[in-house]
Amino acid sequence: MKEIDPMKTSRAYAFEMWMNAPMPMVTFFRTLDVSALVKAGKKRGLKFNMLMCWCIGKAASGIKEFYMLPVGKRLIQYDRIAVNTIVADSRGEVSSCDIPFSEDLQRFNDDYLKLTARVAESCRNHDLTDSMVIGTSALAQYDIDGAVGMYSGIFNNPFLIWGRYRRHLWKKSLTVSFQFHHTQMDGAHAAKFLDTLQKNISAISSFYR
Repeated sequence: MKEIDPMKTSRAYAFEMWMNAPMPMVTFFRTLDVSALVKAGKKRGLKFNMLMCWCIGKAASGIKEFYMLPVGKRLIQYDRIAVNTIVADSRGEVSSCDIPFSEDLQRFNDDYLKLTARVAESCRNHDLTDSMVIGTSALAQYDIDGAVGMYSGIFNNPFLIWGRYRRHLWKKSLTVSFQFHHTQMDGAHAAKFLDTLQKNISAISSFYR
């Protein structure tokens, strides 16, 4: 990771426009067809949340704007991406766990299981400060129609929230919200990310070894 001059990047105009905005976050909603993800998880014994996190990382990894993040008043460029998940820990509370993204789904799954288990037991967050982290929060026990994340003014990371997927005969659907800092990306980048996320979900079986 390194600080870069925003005026020498494709985000120069956005940096000038949005860095000092009182509310620079934008939220998109998208209903995804997650039928293939549910089927693959049941067939291979994989967690639905892990598969969602991998598909998110996979979609983001091909969009260069995800590697730049406004931090404070600076623009930081990262070499790596990670996906964060919230873990129910042994205290009955929640802790935070960053999982490094890997193109290798099996490796990502191994890291996911190892790191979330460690966080659940230790009740200590696992933070990857050298990666651009995409936040997620899965309220998998509840039916929600959408959620808008809180803007703290401290963390500018992109963030996705979803609840329980819904069944429609043979189809499974999931509504997600995607919050992003306008300095980091524009609406077109966010829409492309969500389109790619859907494509990765639908093609999940092709990513297994």
